[in-house]
Amino acid sequence: MRLVFAGTPAAAVPTLRTLVRSHEIAAVITRPDAPLGRKRVLTPSPVAQAAEELGLPIIKAARLDDEATEKITALEPELGVIVAYGGLVREPLLSAPEHGWINLHFSLLPQWRGAAPVQRALIAGDTELGASVFQLVPALDAGDVYAARTVPVAADATADVALRILADDGAGLTADVVASIADGTGVAVAQQGEATVAPKLTLEDGALEWTQSAAELFARFRGVTPEPGAHTTVEGLRVKVLAMAPIDAEAQAPGTVWTTKQALLVGTGTSPVAVTRVQPAGKGAMNATDWWRGLRADENVRFGA
Repeated sequence: MRLVFAGTPAAAVPTLRTLVRSHEIAAVITRPDAPLGRKRVLTPSPVAQAAEELGLPIIKAARLDDEATEKITALEPELGVIVAYGGLVREPLLSAPEHGWINLHFSLLPQWRGAAPVQRALIAGDTELGASVFQLVPALDAGDVYAARTVPVAADATADVALRILADDGAGLTADVVASIADGTGVAVAQQGEATVAPKLTLEDGALEWTQSAAELFARFRGVTPEPGAHTTVEGLRVKVLAMAPIDAEAQAPGTVWTTKQALLVGTGTSPVAVTRVQPAGKGAMNATDWWRGLRADENVRFGA
């Protein structure tokens, strides 16, 4: 088929690389170069970098406005494929391809419609993750689903790891759907069940509440790692928690801190968690026990205070 592909982050690259093997990619639409790093160097998106490597035409657009719509429509695509582009597809562009647009979404729809499905699923403690390919419609992630499947993800996987696994698996799922549309066998069915929403994460979503259970704290840590990052306060200063896990040890009051040779243990609403790596404000990442000993904190200093 003659396709246009829209995507921006690394999670969209596996699908682009898979589709280019079997289909004509008339153009790749991605968001403009963005400033990255401390020096704020303008850097092409991961999708733009992959498209350039593959020798594909690139359209960089912050939003799919009239100008972008005109460029894309002129290519006469049969189908549009979108994976985490970061902008809305509206009419008349939505109906421009003969078969409309399909979207790879990293959840089992109608669960977790929105910008952060993997992160929100992990924070909620979901034990089942997956991906769906659906027909794009004006309403948010509400179109009929061509295919969906669960994807095994380790119980301790953080959001970045889970997203990589889902992106790799979802590439094949999307390719199967495109093939079925091409040969006329593809059938999309209405979403079933209650919808949940997955809004973009904010910095405050990373705040750890030590009165929660160890399971709830670890679920939040997984969902917000690496971005926006799990964090707490110690003596009023913010500290990023880079590595932690539940541990089988005697419970102590929430926020209470004690050390072993391997880790910093912190009390929760249930059993403790082991914090092994932190990043204090204005400093680099470091071993948690080394950082704590360097503080010379007395026994009354707690996490979350």
